Amino acid sequence: MKFKILESNSLLCLLKSFLAETKTMLYIFHTIIRLFISINYITFKKIQNSILVGFSYFLSRIGVLTFKGLSPTFVSVETANYCNLNCPQCPVGLREVGKLDRLRFDLVLYKKTIDELKPTLQHVILYFQGEPLLNRQLPEFISYAHNARIYTSTSTNGQLLTDDMAKLLVLSGLDKLIVSVDGATQETYESYRVGGNLERTLEGIRQTVRWKKEFKSVTPLIEVQFIVFKNNEHQLTDMKRLVTSLGADKLTFKTAQLYDYENGSQFLTSINKYARYIKGNDGKYRLKGAQPNRCWRLWSGAVVNASGTVLPCCFDKESEFSFGNVGKKSFSEVWHTKKASDFRANILQNRKQFEMCRNCTSK
Repeated sequence: MKFKILESNSLLCLLKSFLAETKTMLYIFHTIIRLFISINYITFKKIQNSILVGFSYFLSRIGVLTFKGLSPTFVSVETANYCNLNCPQCPVGLREVGKLDRLRFDLVLYKKTIDELKPTLQHVILYFQGEPLLNRQLPEFISYAHNARIYTSTSTNGQLLTDDMAKLLVLSGLDKLIVSVDGATQETYESYRVGGNLERTLEGIRQTVRWKKEFKSVTPLIEVQFIVFKNNEHQLTDMKRLVTSLGADKLTFKTAQLYDYENGSQFLTSINKYARYIKGNDGKYRLKGAQPNRCWRLWSGAVVNASGTVLPCCFDKESEFSFGNVGKKSFSEVWHTKKASDFRANILQNRKQFEMCRNCTSK
């Protein structure tokens, strides 16, 4: 199995070390890197498709629904639909979705889908609900998209991010690696990442950093993601120090999407900045801000679950609104079915008629 290392400039690696003295300069460096990476994937057809998708979305907001001939700018592919942890706010972790057969996305079907979409596709997101690294072919998924000049990213809990896997991910050409670390100590970490070992995840990050240096590669950009809950909100400063010591590129504090939040939850953070919900005068919690009758995700992207079923977005956890299956039809046929068109039209009429949309902050 051959992998192609993303062409990197050793001068960029040296520049990172020089600029790392200040957070501002490091941010500028990461912006330059993202631009540098993106340039490798830009084509006229991709730019043209993006403009047309954006124009179609603009027209939809004034009541004109036109979608013919368009392709998504990004697609999420679920490489495995099960997980090795039992996170209490995750349908897979709770085994609500896991009642289905354990599936891994078929590599041949994936290549067929990529071949169809590659002229206009900008980004392949290799995760949905399950743990991506449970599919040992993940580096091949990444490499195939990378060689097709498509930006790639994946997200993992890091429990399977071994030294060998870290090496393969760097060699595959992966552009961005998100690692979930929701605690700076084992006690806090495992209170949400049930069944997980913090040190195992941290060691996986260290190994990935080491292999990047070994191959003088600026990718993948390593983003540590910290979901802010009530139980871990006291460790924000500790996380900043920890991520710096690991050599990761970025730390993101993320708001928590909760289920059954209306009457409150033990996971609701008290830090307003990272709270997705606010308490109303009636004592019930609701999403912050308005939810207009539109959704950019339905125009710009799609999700393909482990069985090959095309879904409107990542909030369709139980594959309730299937547009069709890429194992039976082409992606284009599925994405342009009457069912898909009707779903987009219904969102424009009344977004809140769909339960999954009531807990979404997308505009």
